[in-house]
Amino acid sequence: MSAWIQMIPLDQARGALATAYEKVKTPHGTVDNVMKAHSLRPHTMEGHVALYRSVLHSSDNTLPFVFLEVVASYVSMLNSCDYSLKHHFANARRLMADPDRAEAVRLALLQGQPERVFSGKELALLVYAGKLTRDVAKMVKNDFDALHAAGCDDGQILEVNQVCAYFNYSNRLLNGLGVTTQGDTIGYYKDQPAQG
Repeated sequence: MSAWIQMIPLDQARGALATAYEKVKTPHGTVDNVMKAHSLRPHTMEGHVALYRSVLHSSDNTLPFVFLEVVASYVSMLNSCDYSLKHHFANARRLMADPDRAEAVRLALLQGQPERVFSGKELALLVYAGKLTRDVAKMVKNDFDALHAAGCDDGQILEVNQVCAYFNYSNRLLNGLGVTTQGDTIGYYKDQPAQG
């Protein structure tokens, strides 16, 4: 079983659902369970994928995709969302193309110590994402001012804010409906060929 909720298989999709499934196919040509979880309400699937692509895969973002995937992974760790963590840390690992660095990042984030592997602007943004996830009601203007002091501009803060907000939404969708990665192709990006 890959979810507690009914998920309509691709080969049984008709009408609006079939159309929605076509729009959410991954670069692998598959539809992940995170989208299939919406199959009883295809209109929410369309809203979900539009938000996901705009916050994580838009060429208009200025922060590196690899860092946005790290933010996604950190938020998912804090929320104990195994589904998102598997997918998005696989993405971060592939984009880093450095297994030792990736493992150091994974362990530091898992232990809640991003300062072991990040500094400056990136560290400030991870601290912000962590507080926004764990203690949203305690956010204060000083949290925002600390980002400026670390060299972040408002657009970069917004990018991380949106990745963090999206993953808090998605983690709750996934954990709340018991969605697993069973049957998914893990990660959005394909493995990069080894450099020789």
